[in-house]
Parts: sequence; structure tokens; C-alpha cells
Amino acid sequence: MGAAYFYHLTRAPLEVTLPMLLGKAQGAGWRVLVRGRDRARMEWLDEKLWLGAEDGFLPHGLAGAPHEADQPILLSTAAERANGAVCVMCIDGAEVAPEEVQALERVCVLFDGNDDAALTVARGQWKALTGAGCSAQYWSEESGRWEKKAEA
Repeated sequence: MGAAYFYHLTRAPLEVTLPMLLGKAQGAGWRVLVRGRDRARMEWLDEKLWLGAEDGFLPHGLAGAPHEADQPILLSTAAERANGAVCVMCIDGAEVAPEEVQALERVCVLFDGNDDAALTVARGQWKALTGAGCSAQYWSEESGRWEKKAEA
């Protein structure tokens, strides 16, 4: 049974934090689905990942493109894990179900701590997932480094 890790972004933006987490997931040997809510936002993220550091390149692709099932990291707006992902990273309030958390190695929920609407969505997700019996951790970078602030 997996766990949901909530990442409260207050210092580093998504395009900095997500590659760090993707690198850790890749190091664990996990295939990852990055789930968002907007296709244009996923295309923007695709471009950011392509322009990242050469020594930390993260092989990835967009859902709907040829060979999506072969991608170690797949960027998508769909619930389907077409690449066989065992880790899902939700951004921009993308939905995740308790059954999914329990079936996967890890679910990461990244949310912008400077956006009140994003905070509200993340709090709702925390309550829904922990209320359904999912294991969850809350991580904050407010001090300047990532620290676990809560666990359920």
C-alpha cells in the first residue's frame, strides 16, 4: 500500500521542485505519471523539462504522443496511467482517488502555497485521502529546506 506525500511549495516554483522529485522517483526505478488539469500547462512543463540541466535530463513525453507507453515519465491530464506508472505526481489540483493511493508506490501532490485556491484544494485532498485511511505526509519548504510537518 502506498502513501500520499503533499508538497507545499512556498519558495521554489513547480518547475524547480518537480524535476527534483522526478529525479528521486527515477532513482527508485519508478515509472511516473505527472497529472495536471490543463493540456497547455502540460505542454509548458514538457518544454521546461526539455530545457533542464543536461546532466539531470529526465526522459519524458506527453500523453497522446507516439510511444506514450514507453515513457518513464508521462505528462497527462488523464487519470489513465498509460505508461504503467507506479508513482503519480498531481499538480494544479489534479484529482487523485484513495484507491489509487493504495494501489501505487507513491502519490505526490504538489501545490502552490502562495495561491489560496490551491491551498483549499490541497486541504480537501488531504482530508479526503486521510479520511479514507490513506497514509499521508505533509512536507513544507518554508524554512528553506524540505521538512516533514505532519503525518497521518
